[in-house]
Amino acid sequence: MKAGAADHHRILTQVQAWRGAPMALATVVETWKSAPCPVGTHMLVHADGRFTGSVSGGCVEGDVLEIARQVMADNSFAIRRYGVADGAAWEVGLPCGGDIVVLVQNVSADYFPGTLFGAIIDAQASGRTLRIGTDLATGHSAIVDADIEGKFINDYLPPRRLIIVGAVEIAATLSKIARAMGIGVTLVDPRARFLTADRFPDVLRDDRWPDEAIRALLPDARTAIVMLSHDPKIDDAALCAALESPAAYIAALGSKSSHLKRKERLTLLGVSKAQLDRIEGPAGVAINAISAAEIALSIAAGVVRAFNDGLR
Repeated sequence: MKAGAADHHRILTQVQAWRGAPMALATVVETWKSAPCPVGTHMLVHADGRFTGSVSGGCVEGDVLEIARQVMADNSFAIRRYGVADGAAWEVGLPCGGDIVVLVQNVSADYFPGTLFGAIIDAQASGRTLRIGTDLATGHSAIVDADIEGKFINDYLPPRRLIIVGAVEIAATLSKIARAMGIGVTLVDPRARFLTADRFPDVLRDDRWPDEAIRALLPDARTAIVMLSHDPKIDDAALCAALESPAAYIAALGSKSSHLKRKERLTLLGVSKAQLDRIEGPAGVAINAISAAEIALSIAAGVVRAFNDGLR
C-alpha cells in the first residue's frame, strides 16, 4: 500500500507549534469508492483535544478524536474501518458511500517517533522525498528506502510551489488561494512600484528580471509558473526560462488572439512547437471568469489540475 497524493503542509506546520506536547496522528491507509480524502491524509490531535487536518471531511472525526485520546492514554495504536452508516442508527460512517481505513498512532518512540516529523521537514526543505513505512500489525513507523511488502508506505513529497510573474491585482488573490492550499508562493516583478510590501505583505518578493529569477529558483515538477504581467518584455523572457524547466504547469494570461501572437514571438526566439504546447493560454480553467478574483480562481484551478494529474 502506497500513498503520495496527500498534502501534509498544515500538519507539519502545526506539529512544530505543538512540539513537546502529547499528540496522536491519524492516517488514512486505505480507501474504496468515493472516499473524501486520499490515502496518506493525516489528522493531528493534541492531548487537550485540539486537532488539525481531516481524514474524512467531517464524517468520522469525532470518533477518531476519541480513539486518539485513548491511544495517547495507553501509548498504543488502533486501526478502524469506516463504511456507509445506517441512516436509522447512531452509527459513525461515511454518507458519501465510500469506505476508509484509519490508523491512529500515539506520537512516541513505539509508534510514530516525533523525530520523523523533523526528518520530513528537513527533507522537504532540501527538495527531497522522504518515504516512511508503517507496519500495520505493530503500528510502528520508520524511514524506509523502498516499498516493503506488507507495509503502508507514505511518500512525503517536496512542497508545491507557485511562481507568479507580474505583481498585478490577479496575483493578490491567486497568492492567497495558493497559500491556503499549502503552496509556497514567490512573486517576481522587476517593477519596484508594483512589487511592494504594502500590496503583497505575505509572499516572497523577487525583483530580479523574471528569466533570471526563474532560473535561480530552480523550478521542478512540483512547481507551477504563471505569467500575469501582460507585458511581452517581461512575460516572454520568463516563458523561455520556464520552458527550460520540468515545471508541472506553465501558463500565461491573455486572450486566445494574444496567445497566438505570443507563440509567434516565442517561435522567432527559437522555442519549439513541443515547448509552446506546454503553455496554457489563456491561463486557467474556463469558468466564464470576469473579475480579477474570478480569474485568479480559474488559474488556481488550472494549477491544482496540473499538480494532481495522475494522482487519483
